[in-house]
Amino acid sequence: MIQTINTVPYTDQKMGTAGLRKKTRTVMQKNYLENFLQSIFNTIPDLDKKSFLIGGDGRYMNKQAIQTIIKIAAANGVKKLYVGQDGLVSTPAGSHIILKNHLDGGFVLSASHNPGGIDGDFGIKYATSSGGQCQPSESDAIYKQTQTISEYKISDCPDFDLTKLTVYHCENTEIEVIDPYIDYIEMMKNIFDFPKLKKLLSSSFRFVFDAMNGVTGPYGKKIFEETLGAPVGSVINAVPLEDFGGLHPDPNLIYAKHLVDLMYSEAAPDFAAANDGDGDRNMILGQGFFVTPSDCLAILTDNYKLIPAYKNGIYGVAKSAATSMAVKRVADKLNLDFYEVPTGWKYFIHLMDSNRITFCGEESFGTGASHIREKDGIWATLFWLSIIADTNKSVKEIVLQHWKKYGRTYFLRNDFENIPQETADKLMADLEKKLPTLIGKEFNGYTVSEAYPFIYNDPVDHTSTQNGLIVHFTDGSRIVYRLSGTGTNGATLRTYIERYVTDKLLEDPEIMLETLSAASRTISEITSRTGKERPDIIT
Repeated sequence: MIQTINTVPYTDQKMGTAGLRKKTRTVMQKNYLENFLQSIFNTIPDLDKKSFLIGGDGRYMNKQAIQTIIKIAAANGVKKLYVGQDGLVSTPAGSHIILKNHLDGGFVLSASHNPGGIDGDFGIKYATSSGGQCQPSESDAIYKQTQTISEYKISDCPDFDLTKLTVYHCENTEIEVIDPYIDYIEMMKNIFDFPKLKKLLSSSFRFVFDAMNGVTGPYGKKIFEETLGAPVGSVINAVPLEDFGGLHPDPNLIYAKHLVDLMYSEAAPDFAAANDGDGDRNMILGQGFFVTPSDCLAILTDNYKLIPAYKNGIYGVAKSAATSMAVKRVADKLNLDFYEVPTGWKYFIHLMDSNRITFCGEESFGTGASHIREKDGIWATLFWLSIIADTNKSVKEIVLQHWKKYGRTYFLRNDFENIPQETADKLMADLEKKLPTLIGKEFNGYTVSEAYPFIYNDPVDHTSTQNGLIVHFTDGSRIVYRLSGTGTNGATLRTYIERYVTDKLLEDPEIMLETLSAASRTISEITSRTGKERPDIIT
């Protein structure tokens, strides 16, 4: 039976570039989740002809939320739901399932790389038929609905057992519990040379894949151990846990310190990779060596011909504005089209759909390609293993060879966290006004050549503003200022510092960028405005 429940709006349900992301306890408020879901369905016509995917990364509240989505979808007359077994599906696999089955969208329950548990974060990534994030016009329409909603519809059908691969019905909606792994694994087999990878991973080569107790644990076990022959135990933190086992599931030098410590120890294996909670981010490490995401994108692009799916060529490559210029030098040399976009995977989707790019990436540990419409941590890991298998070189040797060929961009991201939103907004507004006055001025030996707000003109159909501020210097160095939308406590100001060199390839990045980092703080006045003399996180 369908019930209609009276409700009142919540005022904070605006979706960011990664969907709805809030503190778990916020989403646990009465009718909060229901309001948001009903608002989505209110914007979709002809629901009796539509099919959607549902799954998540296994974090706290996922199981209950999936049952709620099923019941609200059924009450709204959705034709069919595909639900990942045990309620699991990674973000990359979800994108593939949507595209392969020509679904009308999907709900991936994840706050991505944010911590889980009742005191952590909860999120919903609402994907459209593109297999990727909904576009601004769609998210704005959903937000408008949340501001005026007065009721939602929900079925009183019982909860469903999602451990079994079977078919259920609720109202007139068919619910099929599907294997969330098989199609994704088959896609990877069609991209990479699995026999060559199996030869590598079943040899004396030592490999660690850290799923950080997120959703790619089961994917990693099936791909790396069961299919490619890596020794049992090569995939660590492999069981998805509601609180990620206390880990902060963000694969970077800070939150994956346990893996970093291993790779810088005498017991270091040859290669290690880590994924975040929902599997779209990655970190790559060699023995005593860390690969920055900017270099990762550049190196994958430079080696695209080693991969069977790309040996006949790729369309082009794109990066977010905050990502270093390393990949542009590769694109220029290989005569590939190059694009610079705002942060947010939706901007890459337009370029993929119009056959302008094949590879893309962001400095926030995300690389991907047009096989799906999301970034893909396991894809990046398999790509790196393919380069190693083909060249018989270590991670460090591969990166050093790349730097000798193209030069090195020293790069740091400085995160100033938990700034009051009003303070952060005023800082950015005042800095934008000041940009024209910076040109020609010198800061710690660096002379400003250009300074401007980043305005993106999409080659397909739209213009995007409010994407950060960029300051160029005469020696090719850059500073990018941007407010992040991925946190749930106040605002995070991120500054991205880069310096290009053709010598001194193995220096400490913090030392090489020390004076430029200080200049970034002087220009933004961040210390006087926030009291922060140093970043909270440096990556």
